[in-house]
Amino acid sequence: MINPKGGRLEMMKRLALMYRMQVANIDKFEEKLRAAEDELNIEGKDRIPVSYKRTGFFGNALYALGMTAVGLAILWYVFRLAGMTGREGGFSAFNQLKMARFTIVDGKMGKGISFKDVAGMHEAKLEVKEFVDYLKSPERFLQLGAKVPKGALLLGPPGCGKTLLAKAVATEAQVPFLAMAGPEFVEVIGGLGAARVRSLFKEARARAPCIVYIDEIDAVGKKRSTTMSGFSNTEEEQTLNQLLVEMDGMGTTDHVIVLASTNRADILDNALLRPGRLDRHVFIDLPTLQERREIFEQHLKSLKLTQASSFYSQRLAELTPGFSGADIANICNEAALHAAREGHTSVHTFNFEYAVERVIAGTAKKSKILSKEEQKVVAFHESGHALVGWLLEHTEAVMKVSIAPRTNAALGFAQMLPRDQHLFTKEQLFERMCMALGGRVSESISFNKVTSGAQDDLRKVTRIAYSMVKQFGMAPTIGPISFPEAQEGLAGIGRRPFSQGLQQMMDHEARLLVAKAYRHTEKVLQDNLDKLQALANALLEKEVINYEDIEALIGPPPHGPKKMIAPLRWSDAERERQDTGEEEAPQQPPVRGEEPS
Repeated sequence: MINPKGGRLEMMKRLALMYRMQVANIDKFEEKLRAAEDELNIEGKDRIPVSYKRTGFFGNALYALGMTAVGLAILWYVFRLAGMTGREGGFSAFNQLKMARFTIVDGKMGKGISFKDVAGMHEAKLEVKEFVDYLKSPERFLQLGAKVPKGALLLGPPGCGKTLLAKAVATEAQVPFLAMAGPEFVEVIGGLGAARVRSLFKEARARAPCIVYIDEIDAVGKKRSTTMSGFSNTEEEQTLNQLLVEMDGMGTTDHVIVLASTNRADILDNALLRPGRLDRHVFIDLPTLQERREIFEQHLKSLKLTQASSFYSQRLAELTPGFSGADIANICNEAALHAAREGHTSVHTFNFEYAVERVIAGTAKKSKILSKEEQKVVAFHESGHALVGWLLEHTEAVMKVSIAPRTNAALGFAQMLPRDQHLFTKEQLFERMCMALGGRVSESISFNKVTSGAQDDLRKVTRIAYSMVKQFGMAPTIGPISFPEAQEGLAGIGRRPFSQGLQQMMDHEARLLVAKAYRHTEKVLQDNLDKLQALANALLEKEVINYEDIEALIGPPPHGPKKMIAPLRWSDAERERQDTGEEEAPQQPPVRGEEPS
């Protein structure tokens, strides 16, 4: 028998487990529910009873309105709490975001870097010293009615010492120095960049006289959009507008100097570069021969050398044309690392030669083994470059030739000694094209076939030929006209400032130049096949030959020794005045044809 009390208890439990849910389609819901019960073999008496109740439109609207009211009340409470915290001077999370995260460099403490530690950049240091002198003794300028520039922009290629010069200013000025990077202003949240600019200049005015340094200012100083669309008012533009107001606005005060640096001055807004803001533009270019020598001497002080630093500095400066200060520091560090790996007690000449070769061409890849045929092709290719450069008058000196594969995918390389030259004649450019074609012509003469190894050489020859025709005005049929160099991806047909007919003429002139250079190179190598064979055999035997080996094999260059011409020192009187405390007086520059000391 079934206990009636037990049956009522079970029924009460089932009634207590009631679920309410909203369904879109009643028929499909109940069909899926019964199918699931059939799959689970649930008996009919134990199946879930379903009842439906249709809710009216008024009930749904009232429910949605209530939930919206609750959400708005929560948001109102949060914003009211944040506003009260800000007015009371508390440190809420939002206020912390608005604070500028700058670095305070106290001039009295210093950073260990002064103007004497910054080698080269003589003109740039003179420009920046005006700010330092003004902050040290402003009365000398104010009594004459002079106004110091509000800001200075350090611009130039990467690695040339812009940030290093700013560190020297932080030490020499002996005033508070607030440093902050440009990307730290910009955030996803709107308005934070402008708030951080206000916070930075508020702190600077409180510490006046003061210097504000903004590194990589191109992050916030890009040109503002000129379109009329509603999306032009971006976070970067709001930050830039606030920066413009703080530098020269209605409430601007004196004795706050802005120092900024960038290597993308071409994208900066004109309002930021006008007089009254960043009106001093200090260009820091790649160092010259004399400046490279000074930079090498500065970095060589920290190394344990076999001989005096002056023994290496001039030679290394000649081997590194176009190198920045960061590249020079990298060479000195690589030389020290190589000496330590080899177990030497000091750094010597071959360590520096290894470092220069590593930076220019990469390290030798010993695991990459070439076949005998490929080694022979590479040897004749590099010998062609070296021989043409050796025999022609206006080409660069060949310092070393190697056929060892490199990590940068080069199968061989010829290290040249280019001069610090800025002006080139038509003959000089023509012979540079001949030297670049020397490898391809050597392959053609020696094997009666060519390979794909001259791809980079041909690209260089094509660039020189088109520059002579389109930019330098060295083609008689085209005339003395110049067109800007077309950028990749923007050289569309509608963007060319010349006609289709003129384009065909320039293409024809460029091909004529390349063909003339090829024939001249072929004649030079045909007349000196014995020398080409001697150089190739020496490379196959030794794998690496230098200037002295080439001179012993084929004799001295016919047009005189190809040595670096050292220019006169920059302002010898200024150097003597600054270096009065040094032990060694500056020496005279070496004359052409003499070996550097």
